[in-house]
Amino acid sequence: MKSIVFFNNKGGVGKTTLLYHLAWMFSEMGKTVVVADLDPQANLTSMFLPEEELEKLWDPDNEEHQSIMSALRPIVRGLGDITPAPIRTLTPRLHLIPGDLELSNFESNLSEAWGKCLDKQEPAFRATSAFHRVVRNAAADLSADVILLDVGPNFGAINRAALIASDHVVVPLAPDLFSIQGLRNLGPTLAKWRDEWEDRKKRNPAKDLPLPQGAMVPAGYVVLQFGIRDSRPVKAYEKWSRRIPSTFNDFVLNRNDQPSLSYGDDSHCLGLLKHYRSLMPLAMEARKPIFHLKPADGAIGAHTYAVKDCGDDFRSLADNILRNTGG
Repeated sequence: MKSIVFFNNKGGVGKTTLLYHLAWMFSEMGKTVVVADLDPQANLTSMFLPEEELEKLWDPDNEEHQSIMSALRPIVRGLGDITPAPIRTLTPRLHLIPGDLELSNFESNLSEAWGKCLDKQEPAFRATSAFHRVVRNAAADLSADVILLDVGPNFGAINRAALIASDHVVVPLAPDLFSIQGLRNLGPTLAKWRDEWEDRKKRNPAKDLPLPQGAMVPAGYVVLQFGIRDSRPVKAYEKWSRRIPSTFNDFVLNRNDQPSLSYGDDSHCLGLLKHYRSLMPLAMEARKPIFHLKPADGAIGAHTYAVKDCGDDFRSLADNILRNTGG
């Protein structure tokens, strides 16, 4: 079982849409998948579930209020430890731990716990490891092969705890200046969190408490939102695309022993995904991934070929992610 977090501290690159489609693709490839929405915006949950279910999910007065917060609430209130996560089974191989707009209330608990771990306080370790234990327990119960974690675009305490709970990190990028700068910030932050957690783990007073390893191994990057002409990026995107491999190598992998590569020759480039502008609204309306669209959903004419191309692109991307994460 491997846990993969999709993270970029720059928002608006299409991270959640990417994860949504990969979750469906992994399940189609025979993997049992658990998706955990750990972004307080809960956009991923709203992609998977219809509005009437979301109303029940997030209504605090409704007995069906079942989300990630259900499992965390005893810790947030200071009344105990985690409880089993609620699971929404979407298909026999695809399962969701729903997110919650209230998750932001957990930020202060995690921020405070991070410092108290240095003082060997067991409740602090229980809070810091809560995501890891909630998600892993759910995945174990379902005999999952892959855990996919969605997080927000920031370096806050919630994301730190989510990243620490991950075995691998996939970085979604747009070919622009902001993503290049994001890579320069991401690498040192991951290294800092990794070192700080290693120091804290040694101070854990509860030896029977399962803690995450905090490996956060960079699996690679996915370049999104670029235009293609004749199977190559258009010139407007080429400048920034060329800088991604060396920046990822230098700042995320912390290596400068390789010559600059083009993304086509870089083993850490997991995939290049073009815009699917006209198909995305159809997919959102049908509540399904683009590669599941049918003529009845409006995917007719040239859309038929684009749907097939999208499926091929995501299958190739999923294969590359499994390859780079030891699957």
